[in-house]
Amino acid sequence: MTVTLADVAARAQVSPATVSRVLNGNYPVAAATRERVLKAVDELDYVLNGPASALAASTSDLVGVLVNDIADPFFGIMASAVQSEIVGPGGRAGGERLAVVCNTGGDPERELTYLTLLQRQRAAAVVLTGGAIEDEAHVAAVAGKLRRLSEAGTRVVLCGRPPLPDTDAVALTFDNRGGGRELTEHLLSLGHRRIGYVAGPEERTTTRHRLEGHREALAGAGVTESDDLVVHGPYDRAAGHAATVELLGKDPSLTAVVAANDTVALGACAALREAGLRIPEDVSVAGFDDLPFSVDAVPALTTVRLPLAEAAARAGRIAMGREAAPPGGVDVVRGELAVRGSTGAPRGK
Repeated sequence: MTVTLADVAARAQVSPATVSRVLNGNYPVAAATRERVLKAVDELDYVLNGPASALAASTSDLVGVLVNDIADPFFGIMASAVQSEIVGPGGRAGGERLAVVCNTGGDPERELTYLTLLQRQRAAAVVLTGGAIEDEAHVAAVAGKLRRLSEAGTRVVLCGRPPLPDTDAVALTFDNRGGGRELTEHLLSLGHRRIGYVAGPEERTTTRHRLEGHREALAGAGVTESDDLVVHGPYDRAAGHAATVELLGKDPSLTAVVAANDTVALGACAALREAGLRIPEDVSVAGFDDLPFSVDAVPALTTVRLPLAEAAARAGRIAMGREAAPPGGVDVVRGELAVRGSTGAPRGK
């Protein structure tokens, strides 16, 4: 049975004219109404049925790049690297493409909305960057959308995300667990045993994997891990500051702090200095990602270097069909420990 514009309107409880305005983007529509219409479009599979089916066999010149926060250097670096590969050398190899960076703000519904819009625009490729949200219903919804995109001829690449089963999406996934383990092993080798951990949001795969690596290292060294030495928060400086203040209040004997990423680590450093503590003489600090400012921090930040630009550029080439997908569609991108001045032996060692 052919799905019509009127069917979408009935499902969304709006007029057909409103549906048309939302889909064509040629007239302002209230955000709540827009979300309702796009949800109905997705539920009824309107893009891939009815009159739109003739268009679904071909793709447009649009490439969507989904990021969590474009203001975060982690995502800015990857978005820039993907975009640099969208047009081939001399603007010819991959053909001209228009890159659209979709900033989800970490909102799962916004992520789904962008995927629906990219499906509607018959995007040539979609690259999803960064960690995924660990919610069963959301994972299933994303997988469904990626399957529809692939069926319509869109290349889908995950960069920095775990593989998504039952989809054709290529996954270049970061070894966050291995990096987290190596970082904590470095601190343990220096003699640290009271190590506070400032983790990211609990619902993110990146957070879980890095924390698992940290805990594996502690267990391997026979150090008892206690949840009161782990504080979760957003991936930003303010969260790193607040979490470190909380950790110091719980255990003033801490000799090291591991941060979820480099930005969080800067907040941790500020909190330690405000408490009259020196880095690394009193407390060592380590981050993750090796963002550009890390080497210029004082002292320079020990961190795990992820090849963000290289991995994202590769994702862009795969998305454009200019590089073959890895065997099995999955490749693990490993990080490298960068030891700098922010870590040292604990007091008395």
